[in-house]
Amino acid sequence: MFDFDAMRERLAEFPTAEMLIGLCLLVLVALIADFIVRRVLTRLILKVVGRAVQDLDVLLQPVVRSFTRVVPAIIIYRGIGGVPHLSPGVVTLIQNVAGAFMIVAVAVGIGAALDMANAIYARSPRAHRRSIKGYLQVLKIVIYAIATILVIAALIDQSPLLLLSGLGALAAVLMLVFKDTILSLVASVQLNSNDMLRVGDWIEMPQVNADGDVIDIALHTVKVQNWDKTVTTIPTWRMINESYKNWRGMQESGGRRIKRALLIDQASARFLTEEERDRLRRFTLIDDYLADKTVEMADWNAKLVAAGRDPVNMRRSTNIGAFRAYVQNYLENHPRIRQDMTLLVRQLQPTETGLPLEIYAFTATVAWAEYEAIQGDIFDHLLAILPEFGLRLFQSPSGADFSQLKPA
Repeated sequence: MFDFDAMRERLAEFPTAEMLIGLCLLVLVALIADFIVRRVLTRLILKVVGRAVQDLDVLLQPVVRSFTRVVPAIIIYRGIGGVPHLSPGVVTLIQNVAGAFMIVAVAVGIGAALDMANAIYARSPRAHRRSIKGYLQVLKIVIYAIATILVIAALIDQSPLLLLSGLGALAAVLMLVFKDTILSLVASVQLNSNDMLRVGDWIEMPQVNADGDVIDIALHTVKVQNWDKTVTTIPTWRMINESYKNWRGMQESGGRRIKRALLIDQASARFLTEEERDRLRRFTLIDDYLADKTVEMADWNAKLVAAGRDPVNMRRSTNIGAFRAYVQNYLENHPRIRQDMTLLVRQLQPTETGLPLEIYAFTATVAWAEYEAIQGDIFDHLLAILPEFGLRLFQSPSGADFSQLKPA
């Protein structure tokens, strides 16, 4: 049989070798315990929690890896005193380092757990309405700050209260150093409590060249992916101090606004003759309009004639009025235009570029491509049918126009 006592007596003759063997055995036991606990703890958590969350084992790995680091640290902390021939000063130093390592492992584990919680929450339907990433980052900062104080106290073998008592004198410096963090924290609370910003919102902030979807709301920054696929990073506090446009209301309403004008050449506006009015009655959309106008103006004009008034006072239909009625009825019968929202066809102030006839309506979709297609189809039709009313658009003369001029 192997004689352990004889081996121990022989090793006693070599204290350095005995000390190194003791250290190696201690480290080996710590590593084996770390491996076993990590496997057992991971399986235990997965068994208790189940696999209701997709990729839960992947999310758990950094959390378990951090917390299991405490086990070898405890073994070293407790077992270092049993290693022979180590001086008390070295034992105390190693225990202090092991204690600090345990604090760091726990702090990192809590931080990893918060990251896992954020990843799980981000998959829920509520995540796009209210982001908790900023709050979790604040909590991580607090945890790391406490851990830093405890680590320093463990390394110098002093009470953490001594360090905390000295922080009062550094309060002003800390306020200056963490100014942006404090401002961002307040901004994050206001953004979330007032529901001012969500992940997925389309925002415009011209002062920072941001125009696109919000893809991330963190403690210090808000990331916006612009339509050209670039990413603009905005300090969170600027979302409170400065103005920006949020298109969420448009997206939730289900209708997107069309606000565009046709610039009519004012010289083409005129009264309609009876033949032109009868010809326009071919259009179903304005047949009733022209019929009602004809009866209304006939009654008005008959009263003028009976009163012996000058014929200049007689009322007549205009081509631009008929066109405006046509556009109104066209939009009211369009299947892709919301009839429960504002719908206007109005004349704006005439300018040197013509008479603006503005269309103000809302499409029945908020999808960008569909919206542009609907808007394009509407104006394609109106531009094509405009000559039927004897109207034309205003357009500045081009080089081709001047080339067609004949010399006098």
